[in-house]
Amino acid sequence: MRDDIEKLIIRFVAEYPQKAGSETVWKKPLIAYAAADDELFLSLRKVVSPSHALPGDFLPGAKTVIAYFLPFVDTVSKSNVPGRECSREWAIAYIETNQLIFDLNASLQKLLCDAGYRTVILPATHNFDPDKLMSDWSHRHVAYIAGLGRFGLNNMLITDGGCCGRIGTLITDLEVEPTKRPKREFCLFKLDSRCARCVARCVNGALQINQYDRHRCYEMCLLNAASYSSVGLADVCGKCLVGVPCATSNPANTSQGEFK
Repeated sequence: MRDDIEKLIIRFVAEYPQKAGSETVWKKPLIAYAAADDELFLSLRKVVSPSHALPGDFLPGAKTVIAYFLPFVDTVSKSNVPGRECSREWAIAYIETNQLIFDLNASLQKLLCDAGYRTVILPATHNFDPDKLMSDWSHRHVAYIAGLGRFGLNNMLITDGGCCGRIGTLITDLEVEPTKRPKREFCLFKLDSRCARCVARCVNGALQINQYDRHRCYEMCLLNAASYSSVGLADVCGKCLVGVPCATSNPANTSQGEFK
């Protein structure tokens, strides 16, 4: 069943631009799995939000959380490097990838349902408290538990495909062997303090080495949303994800030898 899941994800993403008529194109997805009873899910109530949900809260009897990363092609990432506001390509990629995640999860749900398994689909975004700006289901943190990557100084998940892209998750009662979590840091700052380019890239002073102001960050996201309101809800920025070593790859692989 695992092979069927991964084949569907890879094929769906490859065919999506032509079928959906999207402007955005994606690289090959990265896929990982977490056990629904992994003890780290409980820790998210301290790390993310006291009300952060457990997989079983959405699906009693849950066995596995499927997590996947959809990397943008490099042209999308490079388009967002210049300027204070995010690029049009970046805004559209955000909107179209959110729709892709919804459509992909629907197809995964059908695949699993036809095989006799239950699933729960979770929204790709806009599932956070508008005052606290905290989510009851953080796709980034769930993907970390699944072993998709490690967090960078920019608070984004760095995968082997970098951090420029979007994360989707799905809960199911199909049991899949969990992916092993990488133990070594991917972020060069966390490795040996040699890089903090994401801090310099932050255009609204929200990201500092020792602190992060989520409200200043979202203030910039809302400014971009207003600028691109004609294409949809693009409350996104992404400046700290581009023009940095971890934008489209895992810098620990190339700078420190092959990651093990």
